[in-house]
Amino acid sequence: MDKDYILSEIKRTAEENGGKPLGRERFEKFTGIKPSDWAGKYWIRWNELIIEAGYKPNQMQSAYKDDFLIQKLIELIEERGHFPTALERKLKARQDKNFPSHNTFSRFGRKEELIRVVLKYCEDNDVENLIVDACKNAITKTSLHLSEDKNEQETEFGFVYLIKSGKHYKIGRSVSPEKREYELKIQLPEKPSLVHKIKTDDPVGIEKYWHDRFKEKRKGGEWFELSQNELQAFRRRKFM
Repeated sequence: MDKDYILSEIKRTAEENGGKPLGRERFEKFTGIKPSDWAGKYWIRWNELIIEAGYKPNQMQSAYKDDFLIQKLIELIEERGHFPTALERKLKARQDKNFPSHNTFSRFGRKEELIRVVLKYCEDNDVENLIVDACKNAITKTSLHLSEDKNEQETEFGFVYLIKSGKHYKIGRSVSPEKREYELKIQLPEKPSLVHKIKTDDPVGIEKYWHDRFKEKRKGGEWFELSQNELQAFRRRKFM
């Protein structure tokens, strides 16, 4: 992996992020480029890489305070009318840049522990009964093993796959890429082969990410003509 390619990925992901370079961990997650690919080879520190790409290093953000997280969660309870699932928090964070990442709430523990933290905050701060009732209802469901998080994760889980036929590649989503490969063998004149699959709890969003990333290479529908670097970028990802 050469220096120019890494710099081009910094610029591409920054453009997709509103002109702001990603942090080191997010950059690795979205590109598959690890510190071992650049540290000690082209740069010593991450900030040096960012500066050479033409950006100012991101300022470290202070950690959210517990009360702030709880208040944001209460606002989402009011919006949804019930205690939000992990997927609803994840969606909210994507839609609203002022809402914390859904992973941030993991500091409070598992779902039932998070609900009890919010409930205690409500009792200590005289929050309206609607919020208290939503928390109590959520605790009841969790104790009966009817957690909405668990059900949604099971139904949303799947794969984004890369299948080759001739010189073109199909990027699609399925709960069974192997079955999809078999179906395409019946439909296509050139024998398709499954190149790679990415495990994900957000098949729709991750499929869109790769479609958008390779939009200049689209040849029709979900079919793309990809370079070796683009294939390697896809194949580096095991989970998104």
